[in-house]
Amino acid sequence: MAQRSPSFDGATGWLNSKPLSLAGLRGNVVLAQFWTYTCINWLRTLPYVRAWAEKYDGQGLVVIGVHTPEFPVEHNLENVRRAATDLMVGYPIAIDSDYAIWEAFGNQYWPALYLVDAQGHVRHQQFGEGGYEESERVLQRSLAEAGAHGVDDALVEVDAQGVEAAADWDTLQSPESYLGYGRAQSFASPGRPALDERHVYTAPERLRRNHWALSGYWTIEEQAVVLNEPNGRIADLFHARDLHLVMGPATRGARVQFRVRLDGQPPGAAHGLDVDDQGNGTVSEPRLHQLIRQPAPIADRLFEIEFLDPGVEAFVFTFG
Repeated sequence: MAQRSPSFDGATGWLNSKPLSLAGLRGNVVLAQFWTYTCINWLRTLPYVRAWAEKYDGQGLVVIGVHTPEFPVEHNLENVRRAATDLMVGYPIAIDSDYAIWEAFGNQYWPALYLVDAQGHVRHQQFGEGGYEESERVLQRSLAEAGAHGVDDALVEVDAQGVEAAADWDTLQSPESYLGYGRAQSFASPGRPALDERHVYTAPERLRRNHWALSGYWTIEEQAVVLNEPNGRIADLFHARDLHLVMGPATRGARVQFRVRLDGQPPGAAHGLDVDDQGNGTVSEPRLHQLIRQPAPIADRLFEIEFLDPGVEAFVFTFG
């Protein structure tokens, strides 16, 4: 027997909607997805959720994005509001900054999808990326059972672009890499890191795959690394088509210029959305930045980013 869905009563606020309750949504099919706006895995599911919200609008489907933050910057409501606008998330958003809804669902993942039928029972769950066909089929059946007429049984087709494009799973050999000491692994700068203290770091002559290093005057904090003086660098030896870095200015409103190199050279045709072919870019808001999207063949590549201004905080590398 399907379990009863927990409620959304723990939301600390709502975007794109008045507050919604499970009781008030009875008779509708509810698709609830846990997300946080810097998460690359969620970003790659967004084209499907957005397409479902549009296709089944008016047929009894209510899509709710439950925004539960991972990093401190994602607790800021204005950051979430800006991200929702930039990413065209037009459906209702429950702000779950206290993790109350997350805990009510017993959730552990970004993204996580819960499909609730018209009687308030959880009919389907999907954790992480993928499973789009199965999720949509259950969605269609739930709508039909709720009395929706003329539900089109064709599956949505998406043409995902930019950071929303599916990963190149066949060549992806680099896992996400956190930089703050709370979850950092494979840190390769010589010597012991000075946690929560300003310290000068150097990079080794060579990095092993999926190891990273700092050079310059940095503070390693629990969630991020923060640059104290200009010209600090982060290096990472990775194996993937795409490289992203979640980062932002440590001071709201500041702008930090940076320069990217791939195997010591400007990235050229391998540049991502947030840099030009010479590797130049600017950090002006805390978000995921796509720095590399390289053409085939995919091999081990040395990525380096140099910040020309101080005051950047960098959280995690992700790949695709």
